[in-house]
Order: sequence, then C-alpha cells, then structure tokens
Amino acid sequence: MRWPPWLAVWLAWAWRAGAGLPATLCSSRGLCRAPLGPNASHPEPGRCQRGAADLCAWPLSSEGLRDPFPIDVIQENYVRNVRNCIFSVVYPTPFKSRVRLVAVSEEVLENILDLDVSVKGTSDFLQFVSGGKVIFGSIPLAHRYGGHQFGSWAGQLGDGRAHLIGIYTNRHGERWELQLKGSGKTPYSRNGDGRAVLRSSVREFLCSEAMHYLGIPTSRAASLVVSDDDVWRDQFYNGNIKKERGAIVLRLAKSWFRIGSLEILAHSGELDLERRLLEFIIQEHFPSIAMNDSNRYLEFFSTVVSETANLIALWMSVGFAHGVCNTDNFSLLSITIDYGPFGFMDSYDPNFVPNTSDDERRYKIGNQANVGLFNLSKLLQALKPLLDPRQKQLASQILGGYGERYYIRFTELFKTKLGLLGENEDDNYLIAFLLKLMEDTKADFTMTFRQLSEITEDQLKELHIPEEFWALQDLGKHKLFSEWVTMYRLRLNRNKGDSDTKRRTRMTTVNPRYILRNWMAESAVQKANLNDFSEVRILQQILQHPFQRQQAAEKAGYSLRPPAWAKDLKVSCSS
Repeated sequence: MRWPPWLAVWLAWAWRAGAGLPATLCSSRGLCRAPLGPNASHPEPGRCQRGAADLCAWPLSSEGLRDPFPIDVIQENYVRNVRNCIFSVVYPTPFKSRVRLVAVSEEVLENILDLDVSVKGTSDFLQFVSGGKVIFGSIPLAHRYGGHQFGSWAGQLGDGRAHLIGIYTNRHGERWELQLKGSGKTPYSRNGDGRAVLRSSVREFLCSEAMHYLGIPTSRAASLVVSDDDVWRDQFYNGNIKKERGAIVLRLAKSWFRIGSLEILAHSGELDLERRLLEFIIQEHFPSIAMNDSNRYLEFFSTVVSETANLIALWMSVGFAHGVCNTDNFSLLSITIDYGPFGFMDSYDPNFVPNTSDDERRYKIGNQANVGLFNLSKLLQALKPLLDPRQKQLASQILGGYGERYYIRFTELFKTKLGLLGENEDDNYLIAFLLKLMEDTKADFTMTFRQLSEITEDQLKELHIPEEFWALQDLGKHKLFSEWVTMYRLRLNRNKGDSDTKRRTRMTTVNPRYILRNWMAESAVQKANLNDFSEVRILQQILQHPFQRQQAAEKAGYSLRPPAWAKDLKVSCSS
C-alpha cells in the first residue's frame, strides 16, 4: 500500500492534532503499546496504558523532524530503495522474550531528560527503553542517509536498526533527539535483522558515557536493556555463526544528521530537498550563522571543517580510534557517534587498528586526521550543487586549511598534556620526540602521560622512576630517555609563575588514569553474558571520574599494565 502525497500530509496533520490533544487517547499522555510484528507500522488500537507519573507527563514528540520534511509515502515496513524524503515512519519491534534493565545513566535521566531517577524502576520505563511502548503523540522515525564506506560510495544506508522515538527539549532549553539502537527492522535494514547484540551494546553504552566524561563531544547513552531473544552473528566473518542475545541502547544526541544525510540527496539529484535539509540544520544547530547571510552554506562548511579537526585531535589526545570512520558515521555537529569496533590504544602505536574487519588498515589511529579530510571532501562534493562558482572556490580554500587547523589543535592538546605553558619554538619537537620514544618502547599511551602528571620533577631529574610508574619505566629503557627528560625539564622551567605542584595538579586534570580499555570492556561483556552485570555498572561509575584515583578502580587493576591476554582481543563490525 502506498500513501498518496495528500494522505501523508493529512496524516502528519492528524498526528499533530492528536499530540496536541492527548486526552483523546490517554488523559495522562502516557505510553502507547508498540505494534506487534516486524511489518507493523501503526500502534495497536485502544487506550494508552498509564505509567509512572513523571513519564506520563513527559513531553516527547517527533513533530520537530516530521513537519519540516516530506515523509516516506510507503506505509509498510520492508527493505527498499527510498526516495524523496528524509525519514520513514516505522515503529520498533518489541522483543518476544523477557527484558531486563542492565544499566542506566542517572545523570542523563536527571540532567538531560528531566526525569526522576525513580522512573527507572517502573515497568513503563522498561517497556519504553526496550521498544515495547512509545510515548503517545510521538511517531517513531528511521532516517534515510547514504555514505562512503571504506572509501567507496555505498549508496543508500540509513537507520537499519535504529528508531528515532522523539525529541525532548529540557529545562535548560537543550533539544535532544532520542534514538533506540537494536530495536528492529526498518526500510534501511538491507540484509540485517534490525537487532544489536549484548556484546556491542555494552561497549556502546559504556564508551559513549566514558567519552563524555573525558570531555570529548559525543552522543550519550541513557539506558541499556537485554532480552533473551536469540540473535545470530558471525562475529569475525569467518563462518563461525554463534547465538547471542538481543539488546537495545537508548542513546541521545542534539542531532543524528551526518555527512551521509546530505550525500544521499546530492547523489539522488534531490537538490531541493537537500537545500531544505541544509537550511533546517543550520537554523536548528548553528545559531551563530545568520539565515539571511548569502554565504551561510560556506559558514556552515567552515564550522564543520574546524570542529571536525578539533574532534579528531581530541580523539588522538586520549588514544581513541573510532574504527569505522565512514561518512555515514561522521556527525555534521562534529560529535562522536556510532560506536562499533572502536578501541583505546594500550601501547602507543600510530598503526593501531582496533577493527579486524579493516583489512587495509584504512582507519588506523594515525590515519584518522587524513580520513577526516577525505570525509570533509565528500561533504563539499555534496554541497557543491548548492554553491555558486565563487563559493565553490572559497569552500575549496576552507577545506585546504583543515590540515593546519588540525595540527594547531593537536599541538595545543599535547602541550596541555605535558603541562607546558606559553609558546616555545621547540614544543613541537619535544612532543614528537616523546611520541617516538613511546613508539620505540611500546610504552602505554594513557599511563605514560598520567604518570608524567604524577611523578615529581626531582624524581625525573634523578631518573629515579618508582616501580608504580610502570609505563615510565618502560619508556626509561630507551637510550634517549635521559635526553628527552633534560629537554622537558628545561621547558618546564620556562613556565612563568608555575611550580611542580601546580604542574602536576594541572596535568592530572587532563590526563586520565582510567579509560575503557578493550580488555576491561571484554571482561564486562563476558560477565554480562552470564547475567552478571556488576562490572558493567562498576565501569560505568569509575569512568564518570576518569581523572580521579579511585579505590575500586585500583582494586580492579584498571591502572595496571594490561593483562597478557588483552593483546589477543579482537573486535569487528559485527554487532
């Protein structure tokens, strides 16, 4: 069945009317039960079920994304090529088995979603975050986008297992888009089953929150649920298919639009719709750009170029490799999204590749800045049909300045990590010298900088490295270590108005003691597979304070040398 254009418009109006008059279906504006079956597209008839008071009064709606754009005119939920729209209306598919709440970010509930923490104990909350119920008046959406994957145009991609279930504007005036990941099939599922497994969902929940507390722009995670539904995965694409359990993460972002959101429209020749989407993105998310500025698309591009350079420099400053830096995974708001086969470096290695699916090592950590440039060039390619000849030339010049912007930000961050104040022409050499020593000795990236933050200058001067500073002991095996220490101490002495105590205090606020290492995530996953979610929750708590020494973290060995088995860990795109 196809919706004629007039019917799609009428339905959108009717949905708006219903959202404005919730008493007609549910006097408390509560939760409506999601439709049953993967091909259902409307909630089952009947009244909404009353839930917790805080959740019933919660104003969640998808109007802000439905109203500005044409809706996919095909009603049924089946895999297909979609055109002339930004979103398809499609409801989550509930799990068939029992569902349990594994973890919740109370900070997200309270400070972003304005919900009382007690709501997490209600059955309605569990049903909501697992896709079993939807907020009345909010029509779930799946986003249509494309992308370049591993350097090649992949055509239509889209939200293949994610449902945008509403937009919430909180008491601070912040607008957040809520999305369930792993919540069932959509028209964009391609050959997938629309599900996510517990293994990858634990990693995404923990890492998105960990990145936030590291101070890196990122999507957030509100909750993690697991079911007993069987989900079959070939984790390493070697023919070894295994049964895993389905899980869902409720994740949030100011916007889920990505480079591929514009690419698909440019590639399809839907330029009027591309312009419409671009105008919307600028108006909603780039308030510093005047909508009457004839160069607003240039200003938008310049901002994205600058912020992307900043984001990747921040990734590098904590040793983070995204793993799948495709254009469909690069946010137009320059936040970290779509956590898959990511990894934090243990030993410093510019060739570190966390994703075993990346055979050509395209997305190795040392190539992320170059990949950022590639992705931005594809964004420019998508924008060019909307630019005049002069603007195209200026945009190319803006893109040409990306490398310098990245280099400046990278240098600023690493100077801060080393406690350097002011400017010195030898700072870049000092940083590069250290990284070379770390590469040669395979010194631990995180703990080298952390232990430089904790060791006293006197200990460095005497080259007396206490046993607890194991990463520096590894570094100290290099024959040029003493030479670097001499240079470093001379540079520190040029810090005006500084002291060793001030330096160490300053450095410990930017060099984390704890990161989500792959072995830590794997340990939590293995326990979770046995229904022991204790380590998921412990890691969640510890990673909220990555710069502070914590007794529980020390007891768990999270600041010690990674165990030997950690070197054999593998992660892939299979999730």
